[in-house]
Amino acid sequence: MKLKKIIIAYIFLLACLGAVASPPLTIRSEEPDSGRIKHGRKHSGDKSLADNENTALLLDAKKEALLGNTDKALQLFTSYVQHYPEDATGKFELARLLAASEKYEEAYDLLKDAISLDPENKYFQIFLAEVCQQIKKDKEAVGIYENLVKKYPAELDYYFELAALYLNVGEEKKAAETYDVIEEKAGENEEISLQKEKIYLHLGNIAKAEAELQGLINAFPDEPRYLSMLAEFYMGNNQQAKALELYKRVAEKDPNNPYIHMSMADYYRKTGNKEKAFEELKLGFANPNLDVDTKVTILLSFYTINQIYDQLKEQAFELSRIMIRTHSDNPKAWSIYGDLLSQDKKYAEARDAFLKVISLDSSKYVVWEELLRLELQLGEYQALYDHGKKAIELFPDQSIVYLFTGLGAVQMKKYEDGIKVLEYGVKLVVNNDDLLAQFYMYLGDAWHSLKNTEESDKAYEKSLKAKDNNPYVLNNFAYYLSVRGTELERAEKMAKKAVELDTANSSFEDTYGWVLYKLGKTKEAKKWIGKALEDKENVSSEVLEHYGDVLYKLGEPEKALEYWNKAKTKGEGSEFLNKKISEKKLIEHNEKE
Repeated sequence: MKLKKIIIAYIFLLACLGAVASPPLTIRSEEPDSGRIKHGRKHSGDKSLADNENTALLLDAKKEALLGNTDKALQLFTSYVQHYPEDATGKFELARLLAASEKYEEAYDLLKDAISLDPENKYFQIFLAEVCQQIKKDKEAVGIYENLVKKYPAELDYYFELAALYLNVGEEKKAAETYDVIEEKAGENEEISLQKEKIYLHLGNIAKAEAELQGLINAFPDEPRYLSMLAEFYMGNNQQAKALELYKRVAEKDPNNPYIHMSMADYYRKTGNKEKAFEELKLGFANPNLDVDTKVTILLSFYTINQIYDQLKEQAFELSRIMIRTHSDNPKAWSIYGDLLSQDKKYAEARDAFLKVISLDSSKYVVWEELLRLELQLGEYQALYDHGKKAIELFPDQSIVYLFTGLGAVQMKKYEDGIKVLEYGVKLVVNNDDLLAQFYMYLGDAWHSLKNTEESDKAYEKSLKAKDNNPYVLNNFAYYLSVRGTELERAEKMAKKAVELDTANSSFEDTYGWVLYKLGKTKEAKKWIGKALEDKENVSSEVLEHYGDVLYKLGEPEKALEYWNKAKTKGEGSEFLNKKISEKKLIEHNEKE
């Protein structure tokens, strides 16, 4: 069995004698036939050099090339060429191996020698032309293919190569003439006609460029796509009336054409008829044959951001609604609709759109993240918690879903669950101090709610270590320290920094005032808590009660009682509020609920 495998492998190597040794260049025509290439001088009648010794050496070289042992193959081929300098095949094979190593100049010289030994071998010439292109000898490559088309007029591939080479050397007219020859031999062809159209446009010959497209229409009268091409040609050459006539013909011939309404919309937009352009867009968006990706691209590119949220906003929404009606089961359609709603601050509707997306396709992380953001924005904490747990199952390595889920749990007063989720998620944060600070901030809040001041303080410290200018952490930490009456000087610095970072937050002003009050700086406290009272829409009973306490300390018990009563009317105050009112005097408390 083993002997049989060796024999088969040897036969395979013999069969592959003329195979390519993986060069980076690609010969368009068929590979050279090893039986056709002569081992020896030109066809002079001399005795062949292909004796046993040179055949064995050539086989060894080919074997190493086929096995990918390039260095060994180069060594053997070089030795072969040195021993048999008049063997064209050896030089050709060595040239191919050198070209595979991007040694094009050396390959070029060997190929020239090989052709001088065997000038009739077309494969040598084809490969030389490709090497010429690599070393910027395009004109020599042109000459090679000019000779090839004369010698092999039936080989259309050679004409294609020659036309391409003419274009490379700037001989556009000759390229067009070569394409004409191909059409004479093979008939009207879209690829050739479109290439000729580009050539004539480049040469500034508009009439001939138009004639090429018209020729396609005449040759294929039942193909509306060529009518569209000619229409676009007219649009590009300021012949809008002719373009519209052709677009209408396309619509008549192919009423279900998915792109015709887009083309007509573009026509009307360019000619200033915005109403007609929008009507055509609506027709296109209502066509189920026009794919969703194209519609999404149009929505994103046809309107600028300013236009969407100004005079064309309603049009953008109308097109989006048409799209989701036409493609009701396509998640991309609902996703772009949700994006538009979100940017227009229609958060509840946007949330519903993204819920639809995940019902159709739950695999896109960005959709889940946007859904969680919207639920947080809407204050729908139960949904945030529930969807967050599902998102964690689907994307267990995404730290931010743990943040959303933990926050939802904390807001639902499921503090133990929230802490568990947040502590797991914070371990997934990598190189993101802002996110790290948020995790520890919410952990601090959660531990504080469980009255575990030690863990709460640790979490706030870690948050500030990650980011020392988070005003919410500074505010909360400062307040909780002041309530406990500890580290009041540090609490003052943190509260002051918070109001400097966010000058319009009345809650921060109240905290700073309260810390000052605890430090005995009562007049300054009155100033800052008074600032918090100016934000009438957000005044809480807590702020009102604090202000009453400050007034009492400043010797204004009647005004203090007035604010305590306001606090009671506003909502639930401290556990001592009712006693303050009934006894009409300040009763100190040590904790803020």
